[in-house]
Amino acid sequence: MHMSQYQTLLYYCYSPIENAEQFAAEHLELCQSLNLVGRIIVADEGLNGTISGTPEACKAYMDAVYADGRFNKTEFKIDDVEELSFIKMHCRYKPEIVHSGLRDPKEIDPNKQTGIHLEPKDFLAMKDQEDVVILDVRSNYEHNVGRFKNAITLDIENFREFPEKIKELEQYKDKKILTYCTGGIKCEKASALLLKEGFEDVYQLHGGIIKYGKEAGGEDFEGQCYVFDNRVTVDVNAVNPSIVSTCKNCGVTTSKMINCANALCNEHFTQCDACGWEMKGCCSTDCMEQPNNREYDGTGYYVKVPQPVNQDKISKRKHKNFPPKTEVEA
Repeated sequence: MHMSQYQTLLYYCYSPIENAEQFAAEHLELCQSLNLVGRIIVADEGLNGTISGTPEACKAYMDAVYADGRFNKTEFKIDDVEELSFIKMHCRYKPEIVHSGLRDPKEIDPNKQTGIHLEPKDFLAMKDQEDVVILDVRSNYEHNVGRFKNAITLDIENFREFPEKIKELEQYKDKKILTYCTGGIKCEKASALLLKEGFEDVYQLHGGIIKYGKEAGGEDFEGQCYVFDNRVTVDVNAVNPSIVSTCKNCGVTTSKMINCANALCNEHFTQCDACGWEMKGCCSTDCMEQPNNREYDGTGYYVKVPQPVNQDKISKRKHKNFPPKTEVEA
């Protein structure tokens, strides 16, 4: 039996952390001592991370997290991978582990009130009932490449826009709302917000799409699941898989997502191999004509380097669907 050389862990935990900034610095040292790579957000409200390393290092990390005592309810989603899913290790303090878009993030507390957690087998059993609405709480670039069959999706570029969209869901107040996201973390706040706004029958897929793929075979999840690491997307459906995304340039069916080779654009979009080589990894002819574009090697993945602030880029971001560099999902 082939054993993968590395593992990737996806996880989160809402649990209060005192002196969270100091904790973030110490946590970074722990990860570096284990030669882990990845991206972790630490906030007063808890942890949110994706890390990658050898199986031994990942086990040592999980043991350390559980030994802390504050994070005993953490559920790690473990993937065997052939290569590390990140280049570097980052562990940073932020106001929230998922940006809620609220002026006062303390308006909601996932430790006090969230939707009813559904295990994957229970989500599978409920999702096709007549009085059920399946709600995808992820951003455009995520649900464009994969989503549950018949799911309602929202036109948002970042989860912080979710509160503004709740009014659009008023028509479903008499339904059972089944929320889902990649690993469960966004649903903790999304379901809490829905309850706060008067929705009464709110549920969430515990462990998200990733756990659903592992425990329920990913049935009726169409396309691929976007992940916040170098893999970009992963397969989750082993029962009735399909591809739902199309090439931005020619419209052919493809699940390949890349970053535009023009670093000042950097749009995350789906592009087939043929258009990738023809467009040199760019999303448009305008981007193709820009100087100093990154060299396209067929993957569309580029090691992130700091870019100069560009006002045109800032304006362009408002109309593009690609993830902020600080976003992490568990």
